[in-house]
Amino acid sequence: MSDLYLRLVNTPVGKTAAQSLGLPAPVPLKRLKRVDQPFIEGDVLIGAAAGGKAVAALGSILGASAATLHHASGTESLKDSSKAVNKAKPLELTGDIDQKFSALVFDATGIKSPDDLRALYDFFHPTIKKLGTNARILVIGQDPQTCRNAPQAAAQQALEGFVRSAGKEVGKKGATANLLWMAPGAEKQLDSSVRFFLSTRSAYVSGQVVRISKGTATPATNPVAPLAGKVALVTGASRGIGASIARTLARDGATVIGLDIPPVMEELQKVTDAIQGKALACDITDTAAPKLIADFVAEHFEGLDLVIHNAGITRDKTLGNMPEHFWDMTIAVNLSAEEVIDEELMHRELLRENGRIVCISSISGIAGNFGQTNYSTAKSGVIGYVEAMAKHMKNGVTINAIAPGFIETQMTADMPITIREAGRRMNSLSQGGQPIDVAEAIAWYCSPASNGVNGNIVRVCGQSLIGK
Repeated sequence: MSDLYLRLVNTPVGKTAAQSLGLPAPVPLKRLKRVDQPFIEGDVLIGAAAGGKAVAALGSILGASAATLHHASGTESLKDSSKAVNKAKPLELTGDIDQKFSALVFDATGIKSPDDLRALYDFFHPTIKKLGTNARILVIGQDPQTCRNAPQAAAQQALEGFVRSAGKEVGKKGATANLLWMAPGAEKQLDSSVRFFLSTRSAYVSGQVVRISKGTATPATNPVAPLAGKVALVTGASRGIGASIARTLARDGATVIGLDIPPVMEELQKVTDAIQGKALACDITDTAAPKLIADFVAEHFEGLDLVIHNAGITRDKTLGNMPEHFWDMTIAVNLSAEEVIDEELMHRELLRENGRIVCISSISGIAGNFGQTNYSTAKSGVIGYVEAMAKHMKNGVTINAIAPGFIETQMTADMPITIREAGRRMNSLSQGGQPIDVAEAIAWYCSPASNGVNGNIVRVCGQSLIGK
């Protein structure tokens, strides 16, 4: 559904009216236009606190981009910024800055105490006003859980508050801010996440924290078709977010099995035919479903690389008025089915080495929602499932979750206008997301280069004001 308010406030008359009335004036988000599009262009500034361990890797990653690179200079606390080397040129931060930056990238892994946090101020204070529209802030820190002492852990945890606040300051420009918490020695695992969070693929992802572990060796991939040769299962694929996921994974080279309930087979077939995939009619709550799915995979492909648990339903009622079948059905579709399907696939060794499992949670599972005790329970359970399973994955398999916020679908189009408008505006970007935003985040999780990304729950919500 078209966002008429967004279109209106981006006309000359609309901008003036919004400004005079103190109304939000969201900037239209730029999204990926073609698969060979550079992940970042324009002027990019790299900075690093003393002792930063990721700055050289960042210089290497960004050196392979189409951006014009600069590194911070002229401030003692940022002297290690020069270790970005590569094509980065020094930029004095104590004088006038002429550039309009498409990204500000900061290595905070060297911060060992609260006093060291001053480097954040020294880097961002003179530059954040020079951030362009649809720009990116990306901070790399060390996972606090791996810090040796309390002051270091406190300083690294402080980065989360900084990034979340920065995201709320720059959201009016359509810009985002995110944090990568890196395990010691995981510099080689940064590539796919840096590329994702600096690119237009992450247009609706802001204020998020991702933990990156050392993972396994990263295989070489085709940057235009990183999923070539992979087989993906996408549940709930007939429409909306599921159809977008199927199309996006196919765009990146995967062969997609689209699964949905028998009554929507005609719609599902249209989706899978368009991407040269296969359609599978199945009610995932049927006790025979796991075996049916596994048999289909074994017969046609002998294995899977990617499992995307997208199928979901809502059956809203306040708890006192909720019939028991509303509760049972919502838990079964949104949570229980994922567990038993995964169990069957892994028991029969149909999930291949370096495979990916991605589950769809929701901000309702993080913050709760009126009249959705059943749905919020299930989606919160998904988070617990992912975090627990991540500790037990073997053979390079990872499991992660996406928690969408307000995404423009037929379901949101049917909402009363007041609720719909509130959903759109109550985030740092002041607009709703698109199904492609969820799909792009899933494609990042699924990349063979994302093998250090495991056990994460990333919200695709424009940094919703609801929840964490």
